[in-house]
Amino acid sequence: MSFSQCVKNELLAIEYENSCCEKALLYGLLIFGKSFSVYGISMQTENEGIALLYKKLIKKHCNVKCDVKTSPKGRSFSVNIEAKNDCDKILGVFGHTDKGSLKINHSNFDCMNCAKAFLAGAFLSCGTVSDPKKDYHLEFTIPYMNLSKSLITLLEETELIPKLSNRKGYNIVYFKGSRAIEDCLYLMGASSAMFEMMNIEIVKDFRNKANRTANCETANIDKTVKASYFHIAAIEKIESSKGLDYLKKDLKEMAILRRDNPEASLAELSGLSGLSRSGVNHRLKRIVEIADGINS
Repeated sequence: MSFSQCVKNELLAIEYENSCCEKALLYGLLIFGKSFSVYGISMQTENEGIALLYKKLIKKHCNVKCDVKTSPKGRSFSVNIEAKNDCDKILGVFGHTDKGSLKINHSNFDCMNCAKAFLAGAFLSCGTVSDPKKDYHLEFTIPYMNLSKSLITLLEETELIPKLSNRKGYNIVYFKGSRAIEDCLYLMGASSAMFEMMNIEIVKDFRNKANRTANCETANIDKTVKASYFHIAAIEKIESSKGLDYLKKDLKEMAILRRDNPEASLAELSGLSGLSRSGVNHRLKRIVEIADGINS
């Protein structure tokens, strides 16, 4: 089961204490469904539970009977209300007429939690969210521009700032970024999905930090090995051509220390010699310079 379906199943399981919130949920299901006008009211979904809830709440709050139809292959479920009297009755319950563009009617929100229930209904009708293990993206796919702008205004009133784009003629109201999506899930009532997403984010962040640390350590090792190679090559050149006694005492001591500890970092050589890291680095650079000055 996809993460998006898990979110929808969690929203379906919510039991609202206030009838007004349940009605607001239905309003979200209706207005963001496939159609919502005097010419027909319908919805289509791959989740049978959503279609059954749609049917149940229309009967409860609008006193209109309807049936859930299953596609031949059983992969989608739809509810279609075509009788004009039934459409007029449902539209009237939510204060809509056949005039003007479709917008959210805020008079359908009777308490402070109605807008949250409405958003849950909207997500059940036209929302999807990506698997947070792969990507951070939550969207509402809406056919009407004014309705999408109306949803944006409602979301902004809850301090959520969505973005708007167009895809194949549909308006996409969406969120990118884990924090915004987590806030949206929590607002709709999908708190379990929110916490699961947060846990996934923590694991991903830990792994990213571990990878960065490992990459940094690998880079440091490579840097140490490369520097050591030049140091050892210079020391061997001096030893084979002039002998280490050719070096001053302090440089000879450093040459022997480096030769005997080829894998040691500058910090480790500093600890072994009692010199500062910059002091070790200066002497090793001097040894390489001396080697470079010797004709092979």
